Amino acid sequence: MKLQGIFPPIATPFDHAGNLYPVKVQHNVEKWNKTALAGYVVCGSTGEDVYLSTEEKVTLFELVAKHAAPEKVLIAGTGLESVKETICLTNRAAELGYKAALLRTPSYYKNQMTQPSAQLTYYRAVADQARIPVLLYNWPQMTGIDLPADTAAALSEHPNIIGIKDSSGNLEKVMHLVREAREGFQVLVGSAPTLYPSLLMGASGGILALANAAPYATIAIWEAYRTREDEAARDWQSRVGRAAALTSKFGIPGIKHAMDLNGYYGGPPRLPLTVPPPEAKQAIESAYRDLKG
Repeated sequence: MKLQGIFPPIATPFDHAGNLYPVKVQHNVEKWNKTALAGYVVCGSTGEDVYLSTEEKVTLFELVAKHAAPEKVLIAGTGLESVKETICLTNRAAELGYKAALLRTPSYYKNQMTQPSAQLTYYRAVADQARIPVLLYNWPQMTGIDLPADTAAALSEHPNIIGIKDSSGNLEKVMHLVREAREGFQVLVGSAPTLYPSLLMGASGGILALANAAPYATIAIWEAYRTREDEAARDWQSRVGRAAALTSKFGIPGIKHAMDLNGYYGGPPRLPLTVPPPEAKQAIESAYRDLKG
């Protein structure tokens, strides 16, 4: 299965009581359907997955599958701390029509999970029993664990592990993965500021939080790369730089505010996350002014 282009790890809409907001899920997905986004990642980190119950995750899988356009590729964020629970959630997503599973590296028992042997065991054990292909997910800034490029390359030999989302922002790692992983293993980046240079190094696309609020800007980089319009790609990469930096600084509350500005529903994050303060909102509004659809 080929995974190319731009995927937003979609934000989870909550109402002001902190409950899932199904009508706003529909609103966002139907609006994204009109873009050239390749598909959607549901219950990823930007979706506040660590704050969701298993039942809520399944509900979100169902809602997005119901409203997504047929051509959109659906990827489920199903990584949990144990192999058993990860397999259960992954295969539930498979039953709902999801095409791949994104598995964040377990990190609670950090001393053990920093060992390559534990990482190999986790991903191989899940991939052995998953009914859909598996994507590795490396985000050391949040998990505190950096999945080594050599470990990811070793995992690429598993027939049911088809790629990785690397959010480290490390271009050298992207280059290493593209060079050392088996042929056909797909590298998608999770760092908007490094999207274009990563594509030039052989990445196949991006899973980008920024695409929730500014899908056209991220798609423009992908399309300019695909059609070899270097000047346009560099221009758009420069434009998204400030907005991406603020997304990193203010996190999910920031990206949700940007969504509200651009006609999507961001709404409040789930506590203990809180809405951005007024000065942060002003900075976000300024940064996204040139990125409206």
